[in-house]
Amino acid sequence: MSQLAKRFVSRLLQAVEVHHDEDLTHTHSFLTNDDLRPVPSEKRTWKSKNYCALWLTDGFNINTWMVTSSMIQRGLSWWQAWICVWVAYGVVAPFIVLNARPGAVFHITFPIVARASFGIWGSMWCILNRAAMACILYGVQANFGGDCVLVSLRAIWPNVNNIPNSMSASSGTTTRDIMCFFLFWLISLPAIWPPIHKIRHLFVVKAIVVPIAAVAFFIWCIVKAHGVGPIVHQPGSMHGPELCWAMMTSVMSCLSTIVTLLTNAPDFASRARKPSDAVVPQLVTIPISYGIVSFLGIIVSSSSQAIYGRAIWSPIDLLGMFLDDSPSHAARFGVWFIATAFIIAQIGTNISANTISAGCDLTALFPRFINIRRGGYIAAIVGFCICPWKLLGTSSNFTTYLSAYCVFLSSFAGVMVTDYWLIHKGHYRVRDLYSADKTGWYQYTYGVNLRHVLLFIAYGGYISGVLINVVGFAGAAGRVVPLPATHIYQLSFFTGFGVSALVYWTLNQMSPAKCASLTFKEIDLSDEADESDSVAEGKEKEKEALSVDINVTSL
Repeated sequence: MSQLAKRFVSRLLQAVEVHHDEDLTHTHSFLTNDDLRPVPSEKRTWKSKNYCALWLTDGFNINTWMVTSSMIQRGLSWWQAWICVWVAYGVVAPFIVLNARPGAVFHITFPIVARASFGIWGSMWCILNRAAMACILYGVQANFGGDCVLVSLRAIWPNVNNIPNSMSASSGTTTRDIMCFFLFWLISLPAIWPPIHKIRHLFVVKAIVVPIAAVAFFIWCIVKAHGVGPIVHQPGSMHGPELCWAMMTSVMSCLSTIVTLLTNAPDFASRARKPSDAVVPQLVTIPISYGIVSFLGIIVSSSSQAIYGRAIWSPIDLLGMFLDDSPSHAARFGVWFIATAFIIAQIGTNISANTISAGCDLTALFPRFINIRRGGYIAAIVGFCICPWKLLGTSSNFTTYLSAYCVFLSSFAGVMVTDYWLIHKGHYRVRDLYSADKTGWYQYTYGVNLRHVLLFIAYGGYISGVLINVVGFAGAAGRVVPLPATHIYQLSFFTGFGVSALVYWTLNQMSPAKCASLTFKEIDLSDEADESDSVAEGKEKEKEALSVDINVTSL
């Protein structure tokens, strides 16, 4: 390569670099930037009400609205399905709080917390997995958002539904649908721009607008159906062990929708004004918000059966059917308002669950060139490029594979929670989380948490949590597998999290980490490290001075 080309490439790289301190080496600039460092005090603006708004708004989305549909279709009664929702989100809330704690205390994001257990370089695999899932889910949620845009536009201009199709059948979509998807994708882009400590305002707006629209939709359907419909009077068709396993499977299907947020819980907790702000609000709001939204979905779908003779589980499909009935102007406005509220809901869900997660993760993978904002836009671009409408329309097993990712993420979370609460016991050396120094706490052999040659500590726990569910996953994908393996997979969140946590703790007892602690105390030991370094430096200077005195005396 000529000198001119090298100079051009060097200037190009400098132009796209994220701002960082000039005294950082290339290695250190790969490990940190402003978005990866502990959140400064002026950006710790999230209060208890903001966490309530976050989870209240995150619960109001199309997936949660429809979460009980498969349960009732499987044979559960409406109240049995609703119990599954309360159990699932009531159980996952404490896990979210536990995993969010290091973020709330030390104001660091998920990628940095992962370094504490998996090592500086070993954490890259965890981060890459979470980033990939965030990008895929962004596209999936945006596809649902495109459906909302279509209904909203139809309420204003009915002829939108008759746009001629110029797309081929192999594309998996139509001109009308791709236009609506693109419009949703486009109007979502400005919401990616604000930093995390300011995006809380979007969640407040969503927490006001979307519940009002959902309750209005709920009342409208009951009035239109002259009652709550037949589903609420329909008994369950399962009993005994069959009922127990059906309910357990239903609980797992709920958990699979939120396990991504469990993993990246430190991202939002890092902006907490004080650690307690991220505890009670999350414990209480998560089950309440998801429980209320699923209840609204059940009653609305039950009412739709009384109106149309069959249950319509998708709220967007039901709104579209309202438009097919030649509605009045008032009814059109109602459909437009509710559909627009769902647009806001999908944007908020994509921001909280996907763009912020992808931004934090990609920042950790390429901190020299990517910050949280850039990472969010990369997720949006990837979400568009994967053509989610084709994934959802042509792959019958896509939902199965997506749900199975719960196993990988829950295993990561099992290691991280165990590391903070049972191994480190709240003791961190935050400075070492950004250092490639071989003497650091988290700079493990070959960059991975590897001790005593063959004893993979963090990855031993993670792989164990995945392996115990592999056979059951094969069964979910269509293979014939033993019944016990199926039951283990039906408990995938608990088996993945529990086995990875147990194995990680056991391996640490066999080969204790040098940073392990006997007592629980949430404290940053970086200052002690600085003090010990200064003491060591002082001793070196004393030795040098002593040697000089000896040399002078001998002369």
